Amino acid sequence: MSASATRGRGECRGCGGSALIRVLDLGKMPAADNFPALDASADTGESAHPLAMDLCPGCGLAQLAQDDTVTSEPRGVEPQALRDQAVDALTRAEAAGWLRGRTVREFGSPHGGSWLPPLATRGYTETLAAADVVIDCFGIMHEPDQRAAFAARAAATAPGGVLLLQFHSLHAIVEQGQWNALRHGHFAYYSLAALRRLLGGAGMGIAQVWEFDLYGGTVLVAAVHAPEGDLAPHESLVRVLAAESAVADPDTVRTLQRDADRQARALRDWLETQIRSGKTVYAYGAASRAVSLLHLAGAHRGLVTAVADASPAKQGRRMPGTDIPIIDPAALVAARPDRVFLTLPDLLPEVRSRWPELDGRWVVDILGER
Repeated sequence: MSASATRGRGECRGCGGSALIRVLDLGKMPAADNFPALDASADTGESAHPLAMDLCPGCGLAQLAQDDTVTSEPRGVEPQALRDQAVDALTRAEAAGWLRGRTVREFGSPHGGSWLPPLATRGYTETLAAADVVIDCFGIMHEPDQRAAFAARAAATAPGGVLLLQFHSLHAIVEQGQWNALRHGHFAYYSLAALRRLLGGAGMGIAQVWEFDLYGGTVLVAAVHAPEGDLAPHESLVRVLAAESAVADPDTVRTLQRDADRQARALRDWLETQIRSGKTVYAYGAASRAVSLLHLAGAHRGLVTAVADASPAKQGRRMPGTDIPIIDPAALVAARPDRVFLTLPDLLPEVRSRWPELDGRWVVDILGER
């Protein structure tokens, strides 16, 4: 059964309401988690799937319109930026008094990474029962049935415990034109207001909020068992709700469509300019965001020689919807390319430190390069 079959046609994944509004439509795209074998032709056997975002006017949840993909994502390698952010998040939560008790349960993400090691150093023991601290870092967005997912996390949180849930902010996605955050397998894109409603439906309220620069803007909430009305609104909650109020407007979210068309054209023009100038272009990061960008830009091996990635599960395969091979970083360094397009800007400090041989060749902002 496909993921889209778990809900009725046109039914919100969060509140069950209808009359969803289409705010972004990328047409048919290759599955972002299916990295074909290098010798498998993109013209034979590789399917494309509708990829669109709907916004619910009732609860404000932005969501994947449908998903008929059945592939499984290769496990990613956790970047240093994500490890650093986890330590920072736990330090802030601890300072605010939210790391209570001694048991922890984590709802993981297929993108790699875990908060369990730094919690273990604090004396926490993992359990599959209701826990004092429950962690969800970018995991819940992978659940097709959002109401059931929030109910499961509420049930996993012990009385008096805390749910620490981190998500990529819809406000940041819209404000920074991150249209390619939309992908198959990512079923929900949260504003804080929408997340608040989902937690409220599961009998939980938001006690405190923290913001981070990761991915251009992520939000961590501490949620507890309490009706929202029983909690005095923390100033952090009030501040973020006010800052992101514009994403409740469908016309504001629809600007992602313009951003998608503009960035795809800009990348194609930049790549063609580099090749005409005799430059060799590689990319780094076979991330899901890169799949839709390269496909929409019509990139191919004549424009991008290869994409390097640290994940052994992806190396030796190719980028979905293209003939561009995925190589290991050592091969990238050995190739000594003129330009390396970094598909995930957050990785820049890490890759510059790890491969100083490529210093001066990294390109992050295509629009700024033109």
